[in-house]
Amino acid sequence: MDVSAMVNTDGRLAELVDWTFLYEQTRALYSHTGHPSLDPVVFFKLVLVGRLENLVSDRRLVEHCALRLDILYFLCYELDEELPWHSTVSRTRQLFPAAVFEHLFDHVFAQCVAQELVAGDTQAIDSAPVKANAALESLQPKRAATAHTPPSPAVLTTPAHQLRQEVTRQAKRQKAPGALGATHRKARLLSNKTHYSTSDPDARVSVKPGKVRALNYLRSLAVDTGHGVTSHVQADFADSRDSVHLPRIVGSLQPRLQAQELY
Repeated sequence: MDVSAMVNTDGRLAELVDWTFLYEQTRALYSHTGHPSLDPVVFFKLVLVGRLENLVSDRRLVEHCALRLDILYFLCYELDEELPWHSTVSRTRQLFPAAVFEHLFDHVFAQCVAQELVAGDTQAIDSAPVKANAALESLQPKRAATAHTPPSPAVLTTPAHQLRQEVTRQAKRQKAPGALGATHRKARLLSNKTHYSTSDPDARVSVKPGKVRALNYLRSLAVDTGHGVTSHVQADFADSRDSVHLPRIVGSLQPRLQAQELY
């Protein structure tokens, strides 16, 4: 991207989105004393860049931004100005509640409606697995839960009868003729009922036709068919069918369209 295109792109975005409202939205989350924290506008711009550039690692995101003049201009950073540490971006991401992200989404969606980019009559909805930042090697067996089991965020448990049922089911599969990989010493029959990831406990083992088994999340997206504007997005566990989450998608999408007098 040349300099003129870079300036024009950021200028058009600045005309459509007033980022300053984020200061009021996040004011209660910042202290008035101590070392200055990461500017909330810079943080949310970094989140947007990560989404558009398909960067899931905050370390890679910061490294990528440091090499792009157009992104530095978008972030309002000088060439010799140091970007935030990737750990600061990660901590800030955990600081903000989901309501702040949802308010930003509603704010931008309203701007799209004002620019007549949203028709409101037809919404296309689809779901797709999103790879978690964790490997299958991180999976560990769950412990059987009992009345005397102390709660621990580091160790997940499941009812003992479910573990017994899963062990019996897997034993039958291994003995079945032609069971793929059942006799290989490294073969593992993994189930979300019996295993969890130590590095990302919310990730779930899932597989899509034509894809390898992996730890995933499920991302559901609703798109207004008028001009392809995203009208809703949500993340769910990847261990259930897409249709299970449809009622919650519709329940969240309808109020947003009603607020803009589109439904």
